[in-house]
Amino acid sequence: MPIVRRRRRPFVIEVTHRQIELARLPAAFAGLRLVQLSDIHHGLYMPSERVTQAVELANRLEPDLVALTGDFVSNSVNYIEPVAEALGRLRAPLGVFAVLGNHDYRVGAHRVAAALERHAIAVLRNRHVCLARGSASLFVAGVDDGRHKQDNLRQALAGTSPETTTLLLCHNPAILPLAAACGVELILSGHTHGGQIGMPRLRSLAAARGLRLPLAHGWREFNGTKLYVSRGLGTVILPIRFRCPAEIPVLQLQPTRGSCSSQS
Repeated sequence: MPIVRRRRRPFVIEVTHRQIELARLPAAFAGLRLVQLSDIHHGLYMPSERVTQAVELANRLEPDLVALTGDFVSNSVNYIEPVAEALGRLRAPLGVFAVLGNHDYRVGAHRVAAALERHAIAVLRNRHVCLARGSASLFVAGVDDGRHKQDNLRQALAGTSPETTTLLLCHNPAILPLAAACGVELILSGHTHGGQIGMPRLRSLAAARGLRLPLAHGWREFNGTKLYVSRGLGTVILPIRFRCPAEIPVLQLQPTRGSCSSQS
C-alpha cells in the first residue's frame, strides 16, 4: 500500500499596520516604525524555515526598532540556540529588544536570555533602556512573565521619566491595569495567540448578552494606556489556526496632534 504524504500547509503571516498617537512622544521620534514578533514557539510545529521566513519578512518591513514579546520555544531546550541564532539576523537601527514568556520559563529563562544576548538581542528582564535622538529620549522597558509582576514593573520603570513615552514589553497583556497605574503609554504583548481559532460569532453572542470575553488580540486602551496584543507566529497544543492567521504587527508612532511633546 503506497504511503500518502500530506503536504504541509503554507505558513501565512498577516502583516498588520497601525498608526499610534502618543501624547508624550517626542517630536524627534515621530514616525518611528516598530515591528513586533511574538510567540514563535520554535519546535515541532514551528520549524526553522518558518522562523527564517518571519525574520526575513520583518527585515523587509524596515523597522527602526524590533520588539520580541516572549515564548521563543515551547517545551525543549534543543530549540533555544537555533531560534536565537535566527532572530540574531533581525536588523533595526534602534535595536532589537526582547522579554521572556511563560514557555521560556518552562525550559529555562536564564538559558533563553543568555542565547538571545549572545546574538545581540537586548533582553529586558525588569529593566529599561533609554533611546536617544538628539536631546530627545524614549524609554523601552520590559518585565519578566513570572510572579510578583507589580515588583517587576516597579523595578523596570525605576528611573524613567513621566514626561516622556515609555514603551513596555510584557508577554502577558494582563499587566495592563498595573502599567496604566504607573503611567505607561504603550504596551506590546502576546501570549494569547489570538485564540488560534477565530470565533467572531461567539463574541457577538457574548456582547449581545452583556458579557465581555478576555481580549484575544488587537487593540485596547485603559486609563490612557494603550495596549496591542499580537496574535503571534506559532501555536501550542495543536498546530491549528482557523480564521486567526499568524501576525507581524507594524506600529508607526506619532505624537498626538496638538500635544506639547516637542523635544528635539
